[in-house]
Amino acid sequence: MERRIRAAQLTAFRCRLWEEERGSATIEKYLREVRAFSAWLGDQPLTKEQVFRWKDHLAVCGHQPATINGKLAALNKFFGFLGWKDLPVRYLRIQRRLFRSTERELTREEYSRLLDTAWDLGRVRLALLLETICATGIRVSEVPYITVEAIRSGRAEITLKGKIRTILLPGKLCRKLQKYAGKRKITSGEIFLTRSGRGLSRRQIWAEMKSLCARAGVAASKVFPHNLRHLFARTFYRACRDVAKLADMLGHSSIETTRLYLISTGTEHARQLERLGLVT
Repeated sequence: MERRIRAAQLTAFRCRLWEEERGSATIEKYLREVRAFSAWLGDQPLTKEQVFRWKDHLAVCGHQPATINGKLAALNKFFGFLGWKDLPVRYLRIQRRLFRSTERELTREEYSRLLDTAWDLGRVRLALLLETICATGIRVSEVPYITVEAIRSGRAEITLKGKIRTILLPGKLCRKLQKYAGKRKITSGEIFLTRSGRGLSRRQIWAEMKSLCARAGVAASKVFPHNLRHLFARTFYRACRDVAKLADMLGHSSIETTRLYLISTGTEHARQLERLGLVT
């Protein structure tokens, strides 16, 4: 029997992902990748050979191996949901990275410039948002958990991806946020709100951060919420050298995931090699 990808299947797939308590961004990504494959497939029958061709097509188009694996993960999940067990394909094998590109790593000094620029421009909400993400290591999707109640108690209870974890909020940050909330008469609920009183969207947070780049002299490729989380991870690890504790702080189920946050840059890696003194 010829297999096709239909709208009803995608709707059912969305429901299954919600039942598994996947994040909204993950759900949209999975659906987007399946739709992209379906559009590429067109009227051709869905076979394992076509999935192999899609995998090759992604490589020819210049996608990075990690990106290709992410797309394949969405397809494999969808095929598994439908019981099409003969269709999933293997992921590309990627050698563990020894160092990270400096083109995307946000340094402490660059972070300070972004903060200074936000304050200089009078964008108090944005400055406090940058400090909150970087000082706690929260994900952008966890910003709504920074509430008036949380800053009063000095901790935020985050329930996401089927897990509950407690984030401690630095006292100095709490005092800043309390002052901010008081001036804006925010007495309960989320701290970071739009003028209409709604929570900030992921897209809005990204856009506001990017708007600082030119004035702060920081490459736009380095400025996005998750990079603040990476800066927190590196700074925390340098202070305590406890990767297990850091994994708990970040909400990671696997220390291997945390390890990826701690990979040194190519410049640092080269410096370490020079210190070995093995070239006479």
